[in-house]
Amino acid sequence: MKAETLPKQGAAQELIRFCQALSLEAVPGSVVDYAKWCLLDSLGCALFGSRQPWARIMAEEMLAEGSRGHSSILGRNETLAAPAAALCNGTATHGFELDDLLDEAIVHPGAIVVPAALAAAEAIDAPGSRLLPGIIAGYEAINRVGLAIGVEPARRGHHQTALAGPLGSVVAAGVVMNLSREQLAAAVGLACSTSSGTKSFAAGTGGGMMKRMHAGRAAEAGVRMAQLAARGFTAPPTALDGRFGLLEVLSGTSARPEQLALDLGKRWAVGEVYVKVYPCCAWIQATVQQLVAMRGARPVKAEEVKKLRIGVCSYAARNNGNVAPPDTMGAQYSLPYCAALAVTSDPRDPAMYFGDQLDDPSRRGLARRIELAVDPEMEAAYPKHYGARVHLELANGERHDSAVLDPHGMPSDPCSDEERLAKFRLLVRNRMSDARASQLIDAVKNVENLRSARELTHMMKLDQRDLVEA
Repeated sequence: MKAETLPKQGAAQELIRFCQALSLEAVPGSVVDYAKWCLLDSLGCALFGSRQPWARIMAEEMLAEGSRGHSSILGRNETLAAPAAALCNGTATHGFELDDLLDEAIVHPGAIVVPAALAAAEAIDAPGSRLLPGIIAGYEAINRVGLAIGVEPARRGHHQTALAGPLGSVVAAGVVMNLSREQLAAAVGLACSTSSGTKSFAAGTGGGMMKRMHAGRAAEAGVRMAQLAARGFTAPPTALDGRFGLLEVLSGTSARPEQLALDLGKRWAVGEVYVKVYPCCAWIQATVQQLVAMRGARPVKAEEVKKLRIGVCSYAARNNGNVAPPDTMGAQYSLPYCAALAVTSDPRDPAMYFGDQLDDPSRRGLARRIELAVDPEMEAAYPKHYGARVHLELANGERHDSAVLDPHGMPSDPCSDEERLAKFRLLVRNRMSDARASQLIDAVKNVENLRSARELTHMMKLDQRDLVEA
């Protein structure tokens, strides 16, 4: 396929042209800074997630396959071929519901874009100055594809992150690899055929490990399709927004293809991310935040709670209402469980979502007593806002009422630089020393000056001298 045969118009091709031509010199300095924060947050999530069983299983499986290459498994010393490394690192980054989110698009960008960009950069020994444009472009692509898909597929049970994810990762990898416009268009077309993933993990019967894998699979697919396109593998140029393309097949008449190119270069996805504070579903964060504020510094015993009522959008009420989650994934997706946890203990502590803590009888009992309802204001605000209205009555007569449209960490109420750094240090505290963490923070702050992205990943190799036992 000759470059001149590519369509000259169309939102998808406009997005591809924009991303392919992206350079740090043409991007506002504030956008570059946002991208560095996204990179740091994702690395912290990856290093924390690498300790979880699903990340270990995935890494061991890829190592058993003998997929050799130069791309790192973050938090380990082994390397793999780039697609396999992206799979492992995406699974780890999305491994504990702490990775960032683009709210209206309903996608988790960092867990897909950063692993793909890093794996691709290591594979070709690209400098940090190529890594950053890849991250910026990948966030832009995954956000715009998520917006173009709209909410209808999610309502039917598709996992939006897994649908838009391959498009974000293929653009990130393709920009890092410096693909031509023709090659990037082919890579995007190929990635459209890899979008998949259902939300059966939210059905209330236990989520297992499946959701963790969705980000990894999306990252893997994008890297693979970019590599194939670099070798000359082609795809229909209208695979995203044309006849029988991804948007039409998934969304039909509710698709919004104009979102692919709307205000390109005027608003940037890396500046619109939600930085998570608690290790639970985004729809639950506003509830947890308000309950922690209501109860104060001292947790409340379950028997001291007389009444707890939570008003949310219908989507959250329908998909996050399980009162008896059977596993970690289920707990992180359960409004009643997380609300009970917020009242009675520390919802920031990952240990509260594991093992015996899940079966605490008083917390289980409180979860069953919580009233969950659809609130008209929260319903009207979704999906631009992930809010909640909370009413809490205690046995001593105290009454608290509160409503929040955007939880802390959203662009309207962003985390401070100090909070972001504290989150990163908390996530990596059992993976490296404070000194090593500081070195990694400095490297991310100056990533565009690194001669090789491998310098960055080398800092995340296991070093028994630095490793702090959990």
